[in-house]
Amino acid sequence: MFDTLYECFWSERLWLPVGLTWADLEDKEGRVYAKASHLYVTLPYALAFLLIRYLFERWIATPLAVSAGIKQRIYLKAEENSVLEFYYATQCRNPAQADIDGLSKKSSLSTRQVERWFRRRRRQDRPGVLKKFTEASWRFVFYLSAFIGGMVALHDKEWLYDTREVWTGFPKQTMLESQYWYYVLEMSFYGCLLFSVAFDVKRKDFKEQIIHHLATLVLLSFSWCANYIRVGTLVMLIHDASDVLLESAKLFNYAKWEKTCKTLFVLFAIVFMVTRLIIFPFWLIHCTWVYPVLYYPAFFGYYFFNIMLVVLLCLHIFWAYLILRMIRKFMFGTLTKDERSDNEEEDGDESSSTQDEVEQRHKPAGPLVADKKYDENGGTRSLSPPENICWSKTVC
Repeated sequence: MFDTLYECFWSERLWLPVGLTWADLEDKEGRVYAKASHLYVTLPYALAFLLIRYLFERWIATPLAVSAGIKQRIYLKAEENSVLEFYYATQCRNPAQADIDGLSKKSSLSTRQVERWFRRRRRQDRPGVLKKFTEASWRFVFYLSAFIGGMVALHDKEWLYDTREVWTGFPKQTMLESQYWYYVLEMSFYGCLLFSVAFDVKRKDFKEQIIHHLATLVLLSFSWCANYIRVGTLVMLIHDASDVLLESAKLFNYAKWEKTCKTLFVLFAIVFMVTRLIIFPFWLIHCTWVYPVLYYPAFFGYYFFNIMLVVLLCLHIFWAYLILRMIRKFMFGTLTKDERSDNEEEDGDESSSTQDEVEQRHKPAGPLVADKKYDENGGTRSLSPPENICWSKTVC
């Protein structure tokens, strides 16, 4: 059964145009073709990227953030409570008042103490500016390196300037060494991003990011196996162009360089709209949709590849909508954060943080200070003095 599935998956009718076989893509006559077995190396490379990222963030990005005045804010930790922790992990991070009342009874805490516990617990999970800065630094370095490497690899290729050349001689197009490393490193990086989603900063477009990473990996893998390498390199190049500006704008935003951040954001928005909403659909998708059928009849791989490109285009449109919202707020002076960011400052959390700090600062330091007790509704009930205090010099 496994052999049957294997043969069906690698059927020449799925991957190659009519009249071609895998034998036609064997290395011969000085030509070297991409093979599926080459992709196995991306897994250890992705793990290596995780290690490199850890070292980079620890020894380069963190000191850079400190030199820019970015520090990790320390919050008061929530006390250990199995009942509240179980609810927080399995039900909701921000319970309604009715749930708070129920949790108060189960945990033997006042409602105010339960509310304070959830506030502190949410702040513990909230990513700090230092973490965001180090993540953006890592992505910025890679995207910049990938874009420069892509330009070096493609600047003298005719298909960069004339997309018809993408299909000249297809599929018997030899693979260049620069194309091999461009593909392997890009796929390894996106694999690294998938591995790290569990501990990266989560944003509103988290699901869209996962879809984007998966679609990119599937698209690159298919284009590698079907020898769509030329158009694959063009897709990677235009994506890296705007990502460099986005990550650099984030870095200056976290460092509070507002003018530089705004300038880079405007440049990013322009480059994104041009590359993702103009060049990508009207040059690249046009190139993969119109020109191939001039050379061979449409087949499954032709439709599959173009569908994956359309999936990426839909994600581009979604992100363009968020960018336009940011531009609108930017023009009217109400832009305070990335539209893709989660509501990391829950309602009341910031003011409550100050309140908690004040309460902690004025917390009784010794036995001669009266304890404040709270009733079930969170209000003060009494100020009960310790029993061993003498309140008068005449009464002891």
